[in-house]
Amino acid sequence: MPSPFPGMDPYLEGYLWPDVHNGLAFVIKEQLVPLVSPGYVVRTDTYIVRDTSPEEDVGIMYPDVDILNRKQKLQEPEETYQSLSTSPPTPPTISIPFLQPIEVRIPVVEIRDRKDNRLITAIEILSPVNKRKPGFEPYREKRLRLYRAGVHLLEIDLIRRGERPFYNLDVPQAHYWVTLVRAGSEKADIWAFNVQDALPAVPVPLLPADEDRVLDLGQSLQILYERSRYELSIDYQEKPPPPPFGEDARKWMKQLLEEENRK
Repeated sequence: MPSPFPGMDPYLEGYLWPDVHNGLAFVIKEQLVPLVSPGYVVRTDTYIVRDTSPEEDVGIMYPDVDILNRKQKLQEPEETYQSLSTSPPTPPTISIPFLQPIEVRIPVVEIRDRKDNRLITAIEILSPVNKRKPGFEPYREKRLRLYRAGVHLLEIDLIRRGERPFYNLDVPQAHYWVTLVRAGSEKADIWAFNVQDALPAVPVPLLPADEDRVLDLGQSLQILYERSRYELSIDYQEKPPPPPFGEDARKWMKQLLEEENRK
């Protein structure tokens, strides 16, 4: 069963995202292998970001962490409790989890020259930890290293929350971005699109002697959605994960899902 959304399904941005992230990297690799062979090989690599502020994604990407426990049952003080007062201790206003840093494994798709295994193109699918501290600055530094090394960077941002590594006032406000920085170029190509839009088909640059290949991101996501049967894990009657959409997008989604329910 396909997703009811024509492009990015915002319900995938919550606790399903780690699975979506890994699965999408694999599907993109599958799609690219026949397009770039035999001159290039496509591999996936993984790097680790220590999320020292996981509380920002508690209940979203980390749903198993109990964020609040407001209804605590007050326990009777033990007989051995020594106090000048006969009253029990005042219960806390709220109890929140004391979270330890979480290691987040982030996949990246790499296109390499088959002859010398040189990295030609890196395809980064952004995670929430890439878009906020502490992972934001290390990712920006990694992106700069790739640029200085003459590597093309295709950056796929299908997460609305967080700060985008690329920011320009000339780019229209949009829910999602895809950014391409070609090796040696002083410009970045940006595809900005909303939840109402189809995902773009984007060029994948290789060495100068070879033409760009085309990656259909909409096809990639639909393949993943149907293979993974994500509809079994999503309740489309609930609100999508934060941040909240604007009024126009909310109305559009309401109509879309109502029509889907009537099918």
